This record gives sequence, structure tokens and C-alpha cells, in this order.
Amino acid sequence: MTTSFANDFEGLVAIVTGGASGIGAATAELLRFRGAKVAIIDRTVVEGDAYLSLACDITNDEEVVAAVAQVASQLGGIDILINNAGIGAAGTVSSNPDDEWRRVLDVNVLGLVRMSRAAFPYLQKSDAAAIVNTCSIASSTGLPNRALYSASKGAVEALTRAMAADYVPEHIRVNAVNPGTADTPWVGRLLDAADDRAAAQAALVARQPMGRLVSAPEVANAIVYLASPLAASTTGTVLAVDGGMAGVRLS
Repeated sequence: MTTSFANDFEGLVAIVTGGASGIGAATAELLRFRGAKVAIIDRTVVEGDAYLSLACDITNDEEVVAAVAQVASQLGGIDILINNAGIGAAGTVSSNPDDEWRRVLDVNVLGLVRMSRAAFPYLQKSDAAAIVNTCSIASSTGLPNRALYSASKGAVEALTRAMAADYVPEHIRVNAVNPGTADTPWVGRLLDAADDRAAAQAALVARQPMGRLVSAPEVANAIVYLASPLAASTTGTVLAVDGGMAGVRLS
């Protein structure tokens, strides 16, 4: 029987890190809509009974291991891991002190490693195991004033392909999405910190060939596609959801 998109996650358990807001929240909502039991792992607990919501600092390995084990125990295993949690940074290589480099890499790269390592024994037992990493167009396109952030996301893109190669024998698919500049709370905070918010927003929009920011639901749809059993032959792929930013030039 052919599975349809309306029930492709029926009976599957998904973890979404950073699922309390932005792209993570949109992803969690779509996964639940399409039949998954969803656990959100974030520093902020999501109120209500729609999700299993656990407070967890992904820079703390003990917290990560405990949270992943709790998800598996309460929801009956783990089939899907969405490594979405991350933080940003602005500046050139001359701008950010060592401590900030360590902090951003600890969250954006090692946080993904800790989550994947903790989930691996459960994913091994799944017939529909998939990991999707939220990367960024900054991993492959040089952007001004984003050296540290770009370095962290470049590591995520390379790590995605290495994980895909390592996990193929385990029947665990690993993919990533590369969003362009997305209309999320994090981008909103960057704009709020700018000297001229309107000018800063206009500059972000101007570099998008489609003439607008990417929306969180648009990125969520790409993440959920890659996580779905309907994409069972897709692994080692990095899917751009960037309004044409990486591959389109208008002049």
C-alpha cells in the first residue's frame, strides 16, 4: 500500500531540538499534523499537551542523554531526529573572542553531535530512521559579517555528509536543509539590535532573489520531506530553501 503525505509519520516518534519557536516550532507542528508523536527538546518548555516538551541544554551531555532516554521511554522509541537548535553570531574573524567561538561551536556543532550520539541506539531499532540537520546558506555562500556563524554551519554541512556515509549501513538516513534568511525570532532580534532596523531589514530582503525572507513553514516543509519515509532513497543531501540566494543571480 502506498503511503500518502497525510499519514506518512503515523506511528513514528520524532524529536525536534529548538522546537519552542521559529523553524523548530513550525517543524514540530507539521510533524504532528502528519501523524508523528513529537518531543520538543529546548531550553524553553512548550506549554500544553500537544507535545512531550523537555527542558534540556544541548551543551550538557548528561542532560542530552537523559532527555533522549526519556523520550524513548515515554513515546516508545525514536525514529526521527531533527537537529534544529542553534545560535547565531555576527562579526568578522577579528570581531568574536575565543569564548564566543567556543560557545557557538558548542551549540551548533557539538550539540548536534551529542543529540545524534544519544539517539543513535534508538534509531538503529527503527525501520524509518532519519536525521535532518538545520544548516544555513551561510555554509556555502560567503556572507559579510558572519564568519563564526558560517564556520559553524559549514561544519554542520560537512558533518551531515559524513554522518550519511557512516550511517548508511545502519539504515539511518541523514540530510540537511540550508535556509536562506528566514523570518524567525532570531532574525528579528538581529534587526532589533541594528542602528537602523528598517535599513537592515531592507538589506536582508534585497539579497534574496525572490524579494522576501524565507518563512519558517517553508523550511519546515523541506525538513519534514527529508525526514519522511516517502524520501526513503534520499540521504547525504543538503536542500537549499533560500529564495534562490545560492544559485540565482538577477544581474
